[in-house]
Amino acid sequence: MKNRSFVVVLSSLLALPVFLTGYLDGKDKKRPKNDACAANDPGSICSGPTTCGSLTSACEIDIRRIGQGSAAAKPNISNAKDNDAFCVKAGTTITFKSTSRDTGFVLDFGTSSPFDSGTAIMGGADRPVSVVAKKPGCYTYTVGACTAGTVYGMCGEDAAQFVVSK
Repeated sequence: MKNRSFVVVLSSLLALPVFLTGYLDGKDKKRPKNDACAANDPGSICSGPTTCGSLTSACEIDIRRIGQGSAAAKPNISNAKDNDAFCVKAGTTITFKSTSRDTGFVLDFGTSSPFDSGTAIMGGADRPVSVVAKKPGCYTYTVGACTAGTVYGMCGEDAAQFVVSK
């Protein structure tokens, strides 16, 4: 049973980059509804209730497919809403994971990433990914999630943001 789960999540992970590449190819980067990065001072949203994690504790972001054709990133902050902008301090470990069964995800930061790798982050329900936010700034990323075993609209995507403060 565990092997079947791994195969299902792996197949979702393999399908997601193809889905996102085809969908995003040639299009402008999608922007969230509440565009924090467009503000004069994006860091002004950084306060206790909007800051995720610390230098001693990880910030966890739950990635999941929601509704039809959409995906959500939600930090482990009380009262956080799907795809709302949040803050982390530079040096904070961010763990992207999915608590949804049989779900794979891809996070694409495009050409501007707060992480050293600078590549898309791929993970799933059985494979959380931890990275350290290093470069201060405001970042918009595409969040995509695929749920294996669904017949109609198995993948979804949306845009989200976060601020890395000094």
